[in-house]
Amino acid sequence: MTSSDIRAQQSSQSVKAVQIIGLPAVKENAKGALIVENGNLRFVHGKGISDISASSIQDIVTGTDSQKAVGKTVGTISMAAPYGGGRFLSLFRKKIDTLTVEYRDADGAFHGVIFRMPSGKADAIEKELIAQGAHTTVPSEQAETAKPSTGSSSKEQTQ
Repeated sequence: MTSSDIRAQQSSQSVKAVQIIGLPAVKENAKGALIVENGNLRFVHGKGISDISASSIQDIVTGTDSQKAVGKTVGTISMAAPYGGGRFLSLFRKKIDTLTVEYRDADGAFHGVIFRMPSGKADAIEKELIAQGAHTTVPSEQAETAKPSTGSSSKEQTQ
């Protein structure tokens, strides 16, 4: 085992997250913590632990969104605010990341789960999962920069 393999198997830092939907036996909008460790994506929540094996992950998609940072009253007021006043009130939103994971369970059934977490956290989890054997259909930044260019230098060699 190389040192990079050992680092990949070690646990990552815990990230506060909300499971929006998708994990069996876990209520929607359950709060907990996501950890990538020992080849698993682990969601630790109030009533237990849910693991997804990195090798069973078929696709990972990350995204950035925003969420209301204030209660329903301001949202209702923003709809009634005249002359674009709702735009000012939209400043009271906080940035969040989403992590969507598609995987196959032990019986081969296909599942999907969506997590919400603080901004800037989902990409790191995605990279750790890929390092531990997860698959993705979206090319990562590292894969794009590693591809050889099909520029003029390759054309010169073939002529």
